[in-house]
Formats: sequence, structure tokens, C-alpha cells
Amino acid sequence: MSDSIVASKADRLARHNAAIEAAEKDPALSPETGQKVPKKKLVRFGAGFFMFGVFWMTGLGIVSIVLLPEHYKQVIGIRPDVLIGYVNACTAVASLVANLVFGTFSDRSRSRFGRRTPFILLGGVLGGVMLFLTGTTNNAVLLTVYYCLCMFGLNCMIAPMTATISDRIPSGVRGTMSAFYGAGSTIGSPIGSLIGAFFVTNLIPGFALAGVLMFLGGIVAVVLIPREESADYLPAADKGFKDVIMSFRPPKFSTGHDFYKAFVGRLCMLVSYQMISVYQMYIVENYVGQSVKQAAATISVISVITMVVSLVGSIVAGPFSDFIGRRKVPVVVASVCFAIGIAMPWVLPTTTGMYLYAAIAGLGYGVYSSVDQALLVDVLPNKEEAGKDLGILNLATTLGQMCGPLIMSSIVVAAGYSLAFPVAIALALIGCVFIMWIKGVK
Repeated sequence: MSDSIVASKADRLARHNAAIEAAEKDPALSPETGQKVPKKKLVRFGAGFFMFGVFWMTGLGIVSIVLLPEHYKQVIGIRPDVLIGYVNACTAVASLVANLVFGTFSDRSRSRFGRRTPFILLGGVLGGVMLFLTGTTNNAVLLTVYYCLCMFGLNCMIAPMTATISDRIPSGVRGTMSAFYGAGSTIGSPIGSLIGAFFVTNLIPGFALAGVLMFLGGIVAVVLIPREESADYLPAADKGFKDVIMSFRPPKFSTGHDFYKAFVGRLCMLVSYQMISVYQMYIVENYVGQSVKQAAATISVISVITMVVSLVGSIVAGPFSDFIGRRKVPVVVASVCFAIGIAMPWVLPTTTGMYLYAAIAGLGYGVYSSVDQALLVDVLPNKEEAGKDLGILNLATTLGQMCGPLIMSSIVVAAGYSLAFPVAIALALIGCVFIMWIKGVK
């Protein structure tokens, strides 16, 4: 390697370190360049985060909320409401591993295409193909394997994508960028369930469309977001087996109290969300008492309501959080709103109760999603390990995906749906307490 190239890399590394230092002092500066980000680039970042969330969550929503619950009925030898708990537990474990692994590996990547970009593209391909294959088998084991591999692909995209907020976005607009991502993923879920309702009697085309949408999530994100610069100038990551294993270490508890409070707060909220969201179809059929076709129509209306209020909540909450310079207040208010929404079908086990749930809880979760990611970035103890540490924090999501359906399944089998609602409400409120205990973020 020539001396000029070495000098060039050394200069780029020096500029990289200076940019991070400047961004820590001035919330208007980018940690990537140490300068203000032009408005056109911010628009591209916002569009990229938004469309990424829309595409992957729409694809996943088509399957997880509508098609899979119906597809499970074709699996012989196990009750659908029990199978959904087991499959979600397995896929959550896969997500847990994938989030940590790909977040850490992207931190350690020195690719000329950037640290995050290759993983986002790879994840889109793997996730999309496996999401489609999930709907092609009636074998419970093979179905679970396909869905787990889909989660590997999905989290191969999500872990590096969320780390981009820490790597490249000024802290002063992270709430807004988090809002774009939160808005996309929040409205993607009801769009997915709305589309899924059209395929409830013809599942395979629905699974195919879902796979294509998840695949496009990675492609569209990379196209829209400003190109990531090469990471070849960064110091080489240690490559010994021991060093790789040690790179997965979570932050020390003694210096990361806020980090772990944010983790528990997010976990409680996501368990609450997954308990109700994953079981929406069964709640409408078995608790409210509708037929499959009636339930599909109700889910469609719920999806539209959720989409509208979530979009409004996301658009307003993120910029408002940046304006007031606070993250905890919007997150706490959103969690309380979500808890109130869950109470609606508990008190009114009717179609009206489900619509009120969609309106109130949807608004709460839209606000929560738009600000929570910015809160997570703000509690990171080491920005150079953002991929790994955000991967750990995002484990709260995957643990929520695992524990929520398991808890819901256990409660429904043992005591019916009426007990599930107060448990979900309690978890959302407990999450509030942990968020309020965070000291390093306003």
C-alpha cells in the first residue's frame, strides 16, 4: 500500500474523529461530517427512513397479523392459538440473535461500500424470500424454520439501519428522523393488515406480495438515503475469535444505568403491544364473536383507523420532541394513551370497542414509535458501538415479540381473553415508570 493512500486514510480517520467530537458539542452538526446537513440530504434521510419502515412493516403485517393466523389453521395436530405462541417464540429468539450479531458485525465492517449498506441489502433479499416461503408449507417445523430465517434477514436490515441514526444524523433532529422511521413502520402495520384482509381466502399471492415488499424495503432505503462513504479508513477490527466474542459484551451496568432502564421500558411496552396486536384476528373472532369474513372486514377498518391516527401522532411527536428538547415526556404520554386504548375492548367487547382501541392505542403507539428510537440513541454509552448497543436495545422488541404471544397464549388458554387486557395495560404502565427513571435524558 502506498504512503499516499495510507496518509489519505489517516486524514480521513482524523476528520471522522473530529466530526464526532464537533457533533457532541453542537446538536446541529452531523457526526459523519462535523458540518450541518443540507436540507435536501435531510429530506432524503427522512424519505429513506419512512419508506424503509413502510415497506418492511407492510410486508410483515400482511403475514403476521392476517395471513399466518389463517394459515396456522391448515396445520394439522396443533391448535392455531397455541401454534402462534410457539412460532413467535422461536422467531423472537432468531431475531434476538440476528439483531445482536448483525449490529455488531456492521460496527466491525470496513467495507468500501460503508459499514451499514451491505447488511441492509443482504437482509432485504434474505427476509423477502423467506417471508414468501413461510406461506408455502403446512409443516409446522419447516414453517417455523422459514419464518426464523425471515427474521434473520429482517434484523440484518433493521440493526444497521437504526445505527445510521447515531452514525449520520445530528442529535438536534434525531427526534424528527426517528419520527419518519416510526411513522413508516407504524402505518406499515395497518396497511399490511388492510392488504392482508384481501388475501384472507387466497393466501399464497398474499405471501408473495409480502415477500416482495420486504425485499424492496432494503433496496429502497439504500437508494433514497445519501450514499454512505467507504469505511476502509477506520482502524481494522480485531479478528481473533476471542476478540469477536468479546465484542458482543453489553455495556457495563455501573456506567449504563439509563441504557438498561430504556431497555426494560421498551420491553414492557413491546410485550403489551404484541399481546394485543398479534392476536387481533383471534380477538375479533373469539372474543367479539365474529366470523372469519366479518373479522376480516373489521380488521380492515381497524387498520385504516390505526394508520391515520398513527401517522398523525408520528408526524407531530418527533418534531415536537426536537422542539422542546425532551424525549421522556412524549414516550410516557404515549404509553399511557396506549394503555387507555387497550382498556376499550376490555370494557366494550364489541366492534365499537375494537375501533376505539384502534383510535386511542394507535395514536399512542404512533407517538411512542416516533420518539422512542431517538431516546434509545440518546442513552447509548459508546457511539462507536452503536450497531451493537442498539442491537441490544432492540432485543427488547424481539423479546417482546417472543414474550407477548406466549403470555397472551397462556392467559387465553387458562382464563380467556378478559384477563389478557388488564395484564397488557399493567405492562404498558410499568414501562412508563422505567422511562421516567432515566436521568441522563430529559
